[in-house]
Amino acid sequence: MFKPLDPLLHSQLRLAIMSLLISLEEAEFTFLKEKTESTAGNLSVQLDKLEKAGYISIEKSFKGKRPLTTCKITSEGIKAFEEYVDNLKNYIQ
Repeated sequence: MFKPLDPLLHSQLRLAIMSLLISLEEAEFTFLKEKTESTAGNLSVQLDKLEKAGYISIEKSFKGKRPLTTCKITSEGIKAFEEYVDNLKNYIQ
């Protein structure tokens, strides 16, 4: 029985973000931007979508005088990611 894949995680960039965050305690915006090779604007939009879904939390602060955005995956995000991976495995077996 095939379960549908979470459309929120099925996006290439959002899946890349979640894949990075699942193995890290937290990641800075600049790190995610560099690793995903996305533009700041696109990354910002996709992070906002993940945050609104409750999959990640975003903390904005300052590092000296520079703005610092830090992202963490939530327990709900971990659950959604693991379900996505399990459902994907069912398609490829």
